[in-house]
Amino acid sequence: MKIVTIVGARPQFIKAAVVSRALSKHDNISELIVHTGQHYDTNMSDVFFDEMEIPKPAYTLGVGGSSHGAMTGRQLEKIEEVLLKENPDYVLVYGDTNSTLAGALAAVKLNIPVAHVEAGLRSFNMKMPEEINRILTDQVSNILFCPTNTAISNLIAEGFENKDSVKLNVGDVMYDAAMFYSKKAKKPSDLAELNLPQFILTTIHRAENTDSPQRLENIITALNELNEKTPVLCPIHPRTRKLINKLQLSVKFRLVDPVSYFEMIWLLQNCNLVVTDSGGLQKEAYFFGKSCITMRDQTEWVELIEAGVNTLVGADKDLIVKEALKAIGKAITTVDNLYGDANAGSKIAEFLETQ
Repeated sequence: MKIVTIVGARPQFIKAAVVSRALSKHDNISELIVHTGQHYDTNMSDVFFDEMEIPKPAYTLGVGGSSHGAMTGRQLEKIEEVLLKENPDYVLVYGDTNSTLAGALAAVKLNIPVAHVEAGLRSFNMKMPEEINRILTDQVSNILFCPTNTAISNLIAEGFENKDSVKLNVGDVMYDAAMFYSKKAKKPSDLAELNLPQFILTTIHRAENTDSPQRLENIITALNELNEKTPVLCPIHPRTRKLINKLQLSVKFRLVDPVSYFEMIWLLQNCNLVVTDSGGLQKEAYFFGKSCITMRDQTEWVELIEAGVNTLVGADKDLIVKEALKAIGKAITTVDNLYGDANAGSKIAEFLETQ
C-alpha cells in the first residue's frame, strides 16, 4: 500500500510524525510526504526532521503566502500533479488548513480514497476559514479518524451515520506527540537567563484577534496588566509582531522569537498558566496539567471547557485578567482520558493496513 501524506504547517508535521513512525513499522505500507509550503517556518530545518524522527518531504511545493482562494487553488493544482505521478492507494490529510482541503479535493477528484486525521472537530463559527476546511474535508473523506467522542457526535449530528465513510475515535495524535517528545524538551536558547518562579505562557496569532485592531489592543492591554503581577512570556508570531508595531501598541511583557516544538514543550512544562488563542496549545496545556485561558469566542475543543480546565474569554480585557488571576498556578488533572491513550498513531496505521 502506498500512502501520500499532505501537510503544510509545523503542527501538521508534528501530527504526521506520530503516524509516520507508526506506518514505518508496517512492511507492506510505504509513505511519501508532500509539504505544500503553506507556512514557511525557519525552525523546520534538517535538524527538525532528524529530531522528530520522520522522513523529509519527498515533495516540497512552495505554495503559500497568498489569499485563501489563490493558495488553495495553486496547492490543489500542484498536489494533483504529484498524485498523478505517484498514484497512491490513499491520501492522508491532517487538521484544518488550506493544505488539508487542497489535498482532499485533489485526491477525491482523482478517485483516490482520503483519510482525514482530526476529523469531526467543529467550532460552529463559519467565519473561521479552518471551520470551512474541516467541514468540506470531512464531507469528501472515506476514513474519518476522530480524536474525541465529541467529534464522533458532531459527525453523527451532520448525518454521517448514513454515509459510506468510516468514522473511528482513535484518540488525539497530538497527545501521542506530547508524551513521546516530552523527554526531548529543552529550554529556549535565548531564555538562558530565565529563572522565574512563575510565568504565564501566551501566544497570539488567530486571525479573529490579529485582524481586529480593537481585539488585539484589548488583549495586549490585558497581558500588560497581568504582567504587573506575574511575568508574561510570549513567543510572538511575525505577523502579530508587525501588527503590534503598526498599531503602535505598548507592550510591557516579554516578546521572544518563535520557538521550536521541543522548546514549547519546555515552556509548557515550566509555566504556571497558558493564555492563548491557539487550538493546539489549548490541548497541550491540558496534556501537561496546566490551566488554560482561551482568547477566542468559540473553540473546537469543547470537552476542555466542559471539564473545567479551559475558559473562553474572547478578547474581553477585564475577563482575560479576571480569569487568568483565578487560574494561575491552579493544577489540573488529565481527567477521563479525554484524548485517548497516547496510542492514536498505531491505531491509525493498523486500520489503514487492513484496507
